[in-house]
Amino acid sequence: MSRFLPDKFNSTKILAIIAGQGLYPILLSERARAAGIPTRLIQLEGETSPKLINSFHEEERCIVKVGQIGKLLKELKKFNASYSVMAGQVTPGKLFRGLHPDLKAVRMLTALKRKNAESIFGAIGNEIEKIGIHLLDARAFMDEDLVDDQTFVKGKEIIAPDYAQHGVEIALEIARLDIGQGVVVSRGTVLAVEAFEGTDSMLLRAGAFKTKNCLFVKTGKPNQDTRFDVPIFGLNTLQKMSEAGIMNVALEKNSVIILDKRSVLKEAEKLRIGIRFFNN
Repeated sequence: MSRFLPDKFNSTKILAIIAGQGLYPILLSERARAAGIPTRLIQLEGETSPKLINSFHEEERCIVKVGQIGKLLKELKKFNASYSVMAGQVTPGKLFRGLHPDLKAVRMLTALKRKNAESIFGAIGNEIEKIGIHLLDARAFMDEDLVDDQTFVKGKEIIAPDYAQHGVEIALEIARLDIGQGVVVSRGTVLAVEAFEGTDSMLLRAGAFKTKNCLFVKTGKPNQDTRFDVPIFGLNTLQKMSEAGIMNVALEKNSVIILDKRSVLKEAEKLRIGIRFFNN
């Protein structure tokens, strides 16, 4: 079913999907259910796609506000889940405003020395594991969408190898420092670095320079906790690149997931946006 499942994965046991925004949890859910795995949905209020919500019967889903860790754990137990998986983005700003922490969350947050997306979601993952539920790698069932050595689209702009290598080096260093997972460069100059605001905002900032030969580089982080943090590239990002006039992207092989890869590559050809992979 997937190389990212544990060796002793039992496909007859219940899998609970903790679903954020976008296409990612929709695809993961469809593939898990197609494999015959009994699946339940934990809907994050204001985040989960209505399409995904409506694909589950009422008794197969529940709703939890972002920050309600105690309720999340109770719902997982109520579903009698043996496995869970986190998929889809949560609005970044909700980590600062719009958060609804319950007592469990307050205690968890108080114990954290650093409060960023990685530390918070990592702590949530640890709490899930403590109640005996295996939190799966978020790449489970998404094998076919990983960037591989066949991931290539020829674009209308050519990026010189030295400039491409410069972009990769900067992206890897930014990722190592846990600042972000993306960067936009142009002919040896760093135009924009992805930080907390996310990929879309970075692309629009970089596009404001109206510079040719721009390259967007997307990578993973060293020792990435793939239970909740997987770099994603999809049609929305491709469209933002087009709007910003950024006509090339380099994606790390075996690290970045291209959601609905076939459609993305086809649309890139139409937009004449170059896509290439790189090895780390």
